[in-house]
Amino acid sequence: MDPIVALSVAAALLVGTLVVGFVWNARDGRRRTGRGEVVDAADAGGLGARATLVQFSTELCARCPQVRRMLGQVAGELEGVLHADVDLTHRTDLASKYRVLQTPTTFIVDGTGTVRARFNGVPRRADVEEALGALPALQEA
Repeated sequence: MDPIVALSVAAALLVGTLVVGFVWNARDGRRRTGRGEVVDAADAGGLGARATLVQFSTELCARCPQVRRMLGQVAGELEGVLHADVDLTHRTDLASKYRVLQTPTTFIVDGTGTVRARFNGVPRRADVEEALGALPALQEA
């Protein structure tokens, strides 16, 4: 193979990898709206009266403990909001049921079980609080 062609192919692969990495990083932890999914209360271990922060994690997830602490603090500060941590290591069926492809993944679920927001990756606290503030039940309080 010609060295110029080989270097061109290597450079193209490097650029392609960088682009994919930047796109992935830009989407990580960003809020997405729910697609009409409904979380079964039994899957989450119960639902809060106003909202539930459902975190999907695994035993080997390095970023899950920090998300667990942050979501626990947010839930502790708001009345009627619960934090549920679902370990996909032991409940692999839920990963396909809710289309969870990475951990941590967090759902913000209203009192009826409808997913109102979804975060793939580590969400920012401000984004979680903003999503909770957008729920009608929390605006009435």
